[in-house]
Amino acid sequence: MHQVPFSTPGEVSDALEAVDYLSDPTISQTVFLAERLAKPVLVEGPAGVGKTELAKALAKIHDRRLIRLQCYEGLDEAKALYEWNYKKQLLRIQAEKGAEWRAIEDDIFAEEFLLTRPLLEAITSTEPVVLLIDEVDRVEVETEALLLEVLSDFQVSIPELGTIRAASAPLVILTSNNTRELSEALKRRCLFLHIGYPSVGREKQIILARVEGITDHLADQVARVVRSIRSHQLRKPPSVSETLDWARTLIELGVTEVDAAAVKDTLNVLLKYQTDIEKVGDAYTGPDPIEPPVA
Repeated sequence: MHQVPFSTPGEVSDALEAVDYLSDPTISQTVFLAERLAKPVLVEGPAGVGKTELAKALAKIHDRRLIRLQCYEGLDEAKALYEWNYKKQLLRIQAEKGAEWRAIEDDIFAEEFLLTRPLLEAITSTEPVVLLIDEVDRVEVETEALLLEVLSDFQVSIPELGTIRAASAPLVILTSNNTRELSEALKRRCLFLHIGYPSVGREKQIILARVEGITDHLADQVARVVRSIRSHQLRKPPSVSETLDWARTLIELGVTEVDAAAVKDTLNVLLKYQTDIEKVGDAYTGPDPIEPPVA
């Protein structure tokens, strides 16, 4: 558990490694600066390369609660920020039947009638938290406006209650799969970090750290084969999380040496489109097959 701000990017790297998240110098430096400057981090990159896992790792390191806002098309203020508890308000109105409306109105628009959603929950938390705004590129441009006040000032404004400021600034991570261009206003409030597919050496280390019981040799083979598969023109190249699933699959099947047959028989774990499976399968077992790369 890390209680004080990091002194160097190297400390960030060591702390992340201690919770099995293997960073690179860019990731460590960005996290270091985010905490020093109290800035959110916008993490872009392909799906499954560790963007969400970074937020989870930081929550572990700091022993903070992770509050997650999963973005989707149609997300609105009532689901992201807050809404009023209408049933509870109605009960209060019925309980005070006969009272003047002005007195009741002041009463029912109080904090006790608020239903907090992830953004307001992060702001009002009495303990420091990590706020993960996941796949922010899925919301409409108009919805991004809900985030700006939180990202710039760590506060939210509720017309009936005024401005609510965070007692303790949350550590904010936004992730994007870059399916659409985000607004300049949102980008301006964040530090930018791109996480791409790892090198063979880094992916091997990730496999060794996350897959129990795997040998150094098998981890090396898995990392090299996945790198080779990503070099094909695919609809969806395998992500790091799918690499880990594949490594665990090989262990469950008792595979200690990756050969062409083992690759073809388990491609459905790595690839999610039949056209991709057929293309890679033909490369390994077709008329002119390639051999799995070895160290």
